[in-house]
Amino acid sequence: MKSILRQSAAIVLALGIAVPGSAQAESNPGAYLAGRQASFDSDFETAARYYVQALAEDRDNPALMENVVHSQLALGQIDRAHPVATRMEQLQLRSQVAHMVTVARLVRDKEYDPLLERPREELGIGPLMDGLIDAWSRMGAGQVSEAMAAFDAVANENGLRGFAMYHKAMALASVGDFEGAEAIFAEDEGALTTVSRRAALARAEILSQLERNQDALTMLEEVFGARIDPGLGDVASRLADGQTIPFTHVRSVSDGIAEVFFTIGAALNGEAADDYVLLYARVANYLRPDHIDSLLLTANLLETLGQYELAVATYKQVPAGTPDHHAAELGRAESLRRAAKPDAAIEVLEQLANDYPDLSLAHSALGDLHRQQENYAAAAISYDRALELTEEGDPSKWFVLYARGISHERLKQWELAEADFREALKLNPDQPQVLNYLGYSLVEKETKLDEALSMIERAVAARPDSGYIVDSLGWVLFRLGRYDEAVQHMERAVELMPVDPVVNDHLGDVYWAVDRLREAEFQWKRALSFIDPDDVDGEADPNRIRRKLEVGLDTVLAEEGAEPLTVANGD
Repeated sequence: MKSILRQSAAIVLALGIAVPGSAQAESNPGAYLAGRQASFDSDFETAARYYVQALAEDRDNPALMENVVHSQLALGQIDRAHPVATRMEQLQLRSQVAHMVTVARLVRDKEYDPLLERPREELGIGPLMDGLIDAWSRMGAGQVSEAMAAFDAVANENGLRGFAMYHKAMALASVGDFEGAEAIFAEDEGALTTVSRRAALARAEILSQLERNQDALTMLEEVFGARIDPGLGDVASRLADGQTIPFTHVRSVSDGIAEVFFTIGAALNGEAADDYVLLYARVANYLRPDHIDSLLLTANLLETLGQYELAVATYKQVPAGTPDHHAAELGRAESLRRAAKPDAAIEVLEQLANDYPDLSLAHSALGDLHRQQENYAAAAISYDRALELTEEGDPSKWFVLYARGISHERLKQWELAEADFREALKLNPDQPQVLNYLGYSLVEKETKLDEALSMIERAVAARPDSGYIVDSLGWVLFRLGRYDEAVQHMERAVELMPVDPVVNDHLGDVYWAVDRLREAEFQWKRALSFIDPDDVDGEADPNRIRRKLEVGLDTVLAEEGAEPLTVANGD
C-alpha cells in the first residue's frame, strides 16, 4: 500500500537525526572504547554498561551522557535514562535523545502544562514532532480548540498534511467525535485511509461507532482486496456480524503521543538508520505497552540489527489471542532461525500452523524453514498445505510453487519439480529465480538445452549482476559445446562470486575445453580451497575435482561414461 507517511519521510529526516557523541572519555578510555565498539555492533546492553562505567568517572562529559541515554533508550529503559537526560537539560545541552526521554516521562506522568511550557528551540525533538506533541498536549490540558488549531498549523507545513490530519482525526475520535474524525478520513476520496494498515483499521472502528459497518467492510475490501490476514479477518468478521467495534487506536492523550512516535518511526523505517528508528518505537512502547504495531516494529528493527535475543523477547510480548499474534510468531521464528536455533524456530511454526490451520503463510513459512534445513520431504508437505489454502490471484503463489519445486527437485522427483517451476512461470513469466533454476536444472539433465538457454538469457537480462545466474548462462553454453562463448560469462561469474567453489570449478572446465589447461588447473585448485569440508551435500565434488587435477577433464568424462567434449557444429 502506498503510504503518504513514507512519501514524507525525506521531510522527516530533515528534522534532525540523533547521533551518539564521539568525544572520548579520557578518565576511563577502556570502558569508553568498549562501549563504542558495542555501539557499532548494535549491542545496546553492553554499550550501556560500559558507557555508564565511563560516565561514573567523568559525570558531566556530554558525549558520554549522550551515549548512555542513546543506548538505554534503544533498550527501552527510559526510566534508567531519565536521570542522565535530566542532567543534560540542566547543563543546557541540546540533545534530541535526551529531549525524547524527558518528553516521554512528562507524558507518562500526564504533566502536559510543563510540556507546553518547554521552549522548542532549546528543548525540542524536531519541528514535526514538537508540533504534534504540542497539539496532543493541548488536548491533555483541556484546550481542545487550541489543539485543533495546532494540528491545522502542522498540516499547513509543506508535505506534512498527512501526518497532521491523521492525528487530528485520532484526537477527535479519542473524545468521541466520530463524525468529525470520519469527515477527515473521507476527504480527498478517502486518501488518508490508504496511508497504512493501521489507518484503515482505525477508520473501520470509527465507521462502526457510527453504525456504518457495511461501509467499513466495503472500505476494507477496497483497500486490502484479497490480502486479508487474521487481524483484518477478525475485524471483518465482527463487522459482518453486526458488532459495534470499540475505538481502540487512541484512547487517551498518552496513547495519542505514543501514536506520534510510532507514526514517525514507521515513516522513517527504511529511510533512516535502524538504530535511530528504534528510538521512536521504544518511546511508543513505553507510553503504550499494548501498542502491538510498535512492538512488531521494535522487534523487526532489533532483528535487522542482529539483536536476535532481544527481538525474540519483544515478539513474545505480543499476547496470544490478539489479532496480530500470528505476525509476532512468524517474526519470532525468523529471529530464532537467524540466531542459529532452527529447532526452536520449527517448534514455533508448527504450533502456529496448529493454531492457524487455515493460514497459508504459516505453512509456507514452515516449508521454507524445513527447506533451509534440507528436510525437503517435510518442506514439500508444508508447501502442499500452503498451496491448498492460497487463493487464486494471490501474488505470493508463484514463490510457494517455486519453493516446492526446489524441494521436489532435491528429492529427485523431477517431473513434479518441473511442473511446479512451469506453473510458477505461468504466474510470473519473467521471474529470474525461476527461469534460472529451471534452466540450470534442464542443463544438468542435458535436456531441452535450447529452451534452457533462452530461459537463462532472460534471467541474465533481468539480473545481470547475479553470479549464480551468469554462471548458469556460461554453463549452458558449455553444455551446448559453445566453449569460446562460455568463457566470458564464466569469467564474469567468478568476478561476481570469487570464492564460490561451484563457479570456480565450472570456469576450470570451460578453460580446459578451450585448451587453457594451466588456467583450468588453477581454477580447480581454487575451487577445492573454497569447499566447506562439513558440506557433504555441496554441488562441488572435491573428489571429482582432485581427479580432474590428476588426469584432466577428458579422462574423467570417459571414466564416467559421459560424452566427450565436442565443439558445437563440429567447428
